[in-house]
Amino acid sequence: MEIKVPEDGSSCIKKFDVSGKDITLYPSANPDCPLIVLNSHSGDGSGVVEKLLKMTDAAGFCRSKINLLVVSGLDWNRDMTPWPCPPLYKDGESFAGGADEYLELLISEIIPCAKAYVSGEPSKIYIAGYSLAGLFAIYAMYGCDAFDRAASMSGSLWFPGFREFAESHDMKKKPGRIYLSLGDKEARTRQPLMQKVEENTKTLAEYYRRQGIDVKFEMNPGNHFRDVDVRCAKGIAAISD
Repeated sequence: MEIKVPEDGSSCIKKFDVSGKDITLYPSANPDCPLIVLNSHSGDGSGVVEKLLKMTDAAGFCRSKINLLVVSGLDWNRDMTPWPCPPLYKDGESFAGGADEYLELLISEIIPCAKAYVSGEPSKIYIAGYSLAGLFAIYAMYGCDAFDRAASMSGSLWFPGFREFAESHDMKKKPGRIYLSLGDKEARTRQPLMQKVEENTKTLAEYYRRQGIDVKFEMNPGNHFRDVDVRCAKGIAAISD
């Protein structure tokens, strides 16, 4: 395990490296607050934090109530996918199906390193993500018992075989809450697999409700690429209260 922690005397934000992954921790000043893991395609999550702070009054959310752990530098099509899948488009990148390997890294190395920088012991640990990371957030509930809640924002629940997998396997721990969101134009695509995203998301939302899970499902205006930071902030706020 390789950990690199740069000097940062001017801010409480912690940035470090674990086994090649770029980690940014926004710690709460209060002890024993939940730790939320946000897997990110790129960046340090600062845009999401900005939106969270602006949402304080409307959502009843304050960043001081959580520790936010943002992981980037991911091999996106490998780390976030549960099993291999061919490219969606000609000359596109295939999906390598390395989620189990990354989940082990997250649980055994990344989260323990982050916990060393927070005040007290996190009362709960939640997981969140957008797009393929939203798929991973739900898949992680089946792969380990480390997470208490999950948020999948515009999650890639079109992924072949995932809906069937989710309905035929048990989660390792029944989550206290699941948040699912989608853009109302995301299913309007010529790609046959991705056309299933709205149907699959709504179907899984109802399936989880029947399991007695508190599920919040939200439709947002626009396609997959609209208001990413806002959608992430809404999901994080929804599982944080």
